[in-house]
Amino acid sequence: MIALQEIRSLAEQGDADAQFNLGGMYADGRGVSQDDTEAVKWYRLAAEQGHASGQFSLGLMYDTGRGVPQDGEEVVKWYRKAAEQGHAGAQTNLGTIYSERWVLPQDDAEAEKWFRLAAEQGDAGGQFYLGIIYEVGGFLPQDDAEAARWYRLAAEQGQMVAQTNLGNMYADGQGVRRDYAEAARWYLLAAEQGQAGAQTSLGDMYDFGRGVPQDDTEAEKWYRKAAELGVADAREWLEKRARPSLIDRLNQRFFGE
Repeated sequence: MIALQEIRSLAEQGDADAQFNLGGMYADGRGVSQDDTEAVKWYRLAAEQGHASGQFSLGLMYDTGRGVPQDGEEVVKWYRKAAEQGHAGAQTNLGTIYSERWVLPQDDAEAEKWFRLAAEQGDAGGQFYLGIIYEVGGFLPQDDAEAARWYRLAAEQGQMVAQTNLGNMYADGQGVRRDYAEAARWYLLAAEQGQAGAQTSLGDMYDFGRGVPQDDTEAEKWYRKAAELGVADAREWLEKRARPSLIDRLNQRFFGE
């Protein structure tokens, strides 16, 4: 591993890779005190030399307001420069901006273009968003099989919402053959990452014994996790479970059970 002094020396001599790496060290607090202002300084020096990752990282700092005031125009400027050089993360983020009408007018064609470029490079975010476009339809013809294909590619990289959506498709037989066991498998992967929708759906699977053995304890475990993240349906299930049923109340009244 190159020593900090050597990276700094190279960066000060104008080496763009070193400038980018030094920016990352300041952004993350690796080997130096965490300092967003210093991170921006070095990212900018790399970005102005055309360093794609430096451009993306500088755009991200403007996007999140770290070390600089949040500035949508600067976000677009630096993401676009990086995206045009083929940076997949920048392509995904630029596609998101076009799809959300933030800074730029909504443009579904531009959003799909950048998502696809990122997805074809294997970027999980681009794959996930392309899956949404195919599932929802509108700009492109609705195509559940294509949606499932792109969700799967993202899900296999650990993208938790893609895992949840793929689980939904297996549970509903949407674009794939219905398979509750596969649905439960993808829900579990997402649920273990803290995805509230997957936790609720996994609770449902255990509650009804779909794809997994029926298990009230497991159902309660996952509903509780989802409830802690604010899912109303999960809270409602827990509240109902806490209330004794009519049969329980009658047994208690007449038989003391």
